[in-house]
Amino acid sequence: MTSQLTPQQIAELVREGMYAQDDAVRALGIAITAIGPGSATAVMTVRPDMLQGHATCHGGLLATLADTAFAYACNACNEVTVASGFSIDLMAAAREGDVLTAVAHELQQGGRLGVYDVAVHNQRGEAVAAFRGRSYRKRGQAVVTLPLSA
Repeated sequence: MTSQLTPQQIAELVREGMYAQDDAVRALGIAITAIGPGSATAVMTVRPDMLQGHATCHGGLLATLADTAFAYACNACNEVTVASGFSIDLMAAAREGDVLTAVAHELQQGGRLGVYDVAVHNQRGEAVAAFRGRSYRKRGQAVVTLPLSA
């Protein structure tokens, strides 16, 4: 039998299943606040332990936030998909207490390869980073086991 779930229901089940196993994301306090087919939103508040020597958020953590939104967006269809590369442009500093939102959108998914853009903004709507991720979809591997219906 095939699943009678909608693509949105599948994406939500993927979010739940991935998040339960995603120790790094949970440790950083990243929340996945929205997900849909080919899209996801991740939110992180900059903590004191995320600051580098200039008292701004470490760029690697900005990349981690964007990569997280990317990962959830490209796995939302419930086919295991991994990053094959990414680039990030850091445009503004994020400071302690800033609430950062990373919004990922699928630009192209063709066969096993995909391209996704992620925009990272602070709570004032200011652009902090622009990320482009490239994905590789593995064949025949589900992210989560789906029920037959919701």
